Amino acid sequence: MYQQIELRLTPEEASKEETIKKCAARKLSMSDREISGFKVVRRSIDARRRQVMVELRVAIWSDEPIPGFEPKSFHWPSVASAPEVVVVGAGPAGLFAALKLIECGLKPVIVERGKEVGDRKKDIALLNRNEQLDEDSNYAFGEGGAGTFSDGKLYTRSKKRGDFRNILEILHFHGASEDILIDAHPHIGTDRLPGVIRNIRKTIISAGGEFLFHSRVVDFIMEGDTVQGVTLAEGSEIRGEAVILATGHSAKDIYQLLHQKGIDLEAKTWAMGVRVEHPQEEIDRIQYHTNNGRGSFLPAASYSFTHQVAGRGVYSFCMCPGGFIVPAMTGAEEMVVNGMSPSQRNSPFANSGMVVEIRPEDLKGYEQFGVLAGLKYQQEVERLCYINGGQGLIAPAQRLIDFVEGRLSYDLPETSYVPGVVAAPLHFILPEHISSRLRDGFAYFGKRARGFLSDDAVVLGTESRTSSPLRIPRERETFMHVSVKGLFPCGEGAGYAGGIASSAMDGEQCAIQVSRYVKI
Repeated sequence: MYQQIELRLTPEEASKEETIKKCAARKLSMSDREISGFKVVRRSIDARRRQVMVELRVAIWSDEPIPGFEPKSFHWPSVASAPEVVVVGAGPAGLFAALKLIECGLKPVIVERGKEVGDRKKDIALLNRNEQLDEDSNYAFGEGGAGTFSDGKLYTRSKKRGDFRNILEILHFHGASEDILIDAHPHIGTDRLPGVIRNIRKTIISAGGEFLFHSRVVDFIMEGDTVQGVTLAEGSEIRGEAVILATGHSAKDIYQLLHQKGIDLEAKTWAMGVRVEHPQEEIDRIQYHTNNGRGSFLPAASYSFTHQVAGRGVYSFCMCPGGFIVPAMTGAEEMVVNGMSPSQRNSPFANSGMVVEIRPEDLKGYEQFGVLAGLKYQQEVERLCYINGGQGLIAPAQRLIDFVEGRLSYDLPETSYVPGVVAAPLHFILPEHISSRLRDGFAYFGKRARGFLSDDAVVLGTESRTSSPLRIPRERETFMHVSVKGLFPCGEGAGYAGGIASSAMDGEQCAIQVSRYVKI
């Protein structure tokens, strides 16, 4: 007999297969010898009470052999001679759009401004040593997009159409741990994601798809109101039956190009703020209600905070337990930080974006920039933090308590941000409507989670790429741009970490609509 049951165990009990089996047998009122086998299919942690518990959903086989477990297998057909579709951007949206195009019998030609993931690692190493910024190869641009060197979070509240489970299974097929199929809040880890991305590239190429790296789009080839392809920086043209535009949240030049060509854009709500970092032990103590850390059986603790201050949301974003803060700028005179975690989440630090909701109507004084007002505002705040940082990529920073109380920090605690930090009055540097709300939000979170306002906590500026301040409008049903035929934007609203799954689903759904358009 096969059945699934729910178990609620202590972390130590949940770490031992024999204990799980005994507890399952007890719940089913049978001997554990009657259980032929079991498999954990869902795992989550409930830390709401002082005794932290692990909740498991377990598949049980009794009085019959347990079937063999084979991971789901995928096969993509050859499309070497099929009609071509141009995919601009090799992030999650672009890669999963390419896979779905192949499944639909179309050949993707992926145009990526950055480098293959192996070469991209070298440029990121230079960034971390505060040596050099390559504007086309960094933490945002290059194979795999902004998510490649992030925590690799796959949990999403996205309402986009799509099969979230299928996204997880494709990632697992390409090398991600089986844990992502089980955990309630799955993540891959920055140490494993590059290999997964490389394997996806191999799949696309083996099916006949093409990649063009070091290929930055500078124009669209138009015939009337229909896009026919793209022009690259070196002058060559790439044509196709349609163009999927999956350039991500940081491709400011693409937004400016669209605006210059009179192609519709829409301003939207996004968020900006700082990245806050604590010793991981402090977050473990707060979240697990213990003075002894997390022990041997619990993972590095995370948190999720949200609050309303003066009519705007203040909330944590892309929380990275056991992680690092990294330089995430894409251009000169910008200071942008982001967070990432390795698969084991074993850094002694925990960091998270802490951001304030910004609406188009908040941008007083930027009206002359029209729909690009948010983009201009974002650039100016990033430049302010660059000016008030140290040489090169050294970030402006402040003790969290000093930020809340509005005073300069005369020294700073240790931080994971490798390029280095310099004390700066971020409470004053950031625009008042961001700074004041952040300070109120931090004070509220400090009351809710005693110990959060620690003297060991530090804030760095600026966390500004939570998502794009612009949306490329498209038809609800066809996913095609509202005024340009053959142009299919996708994934531009996603942020650095939480956007992997939602962008991938968006890319898949976009490709389905492209296949219908091409075959009309």
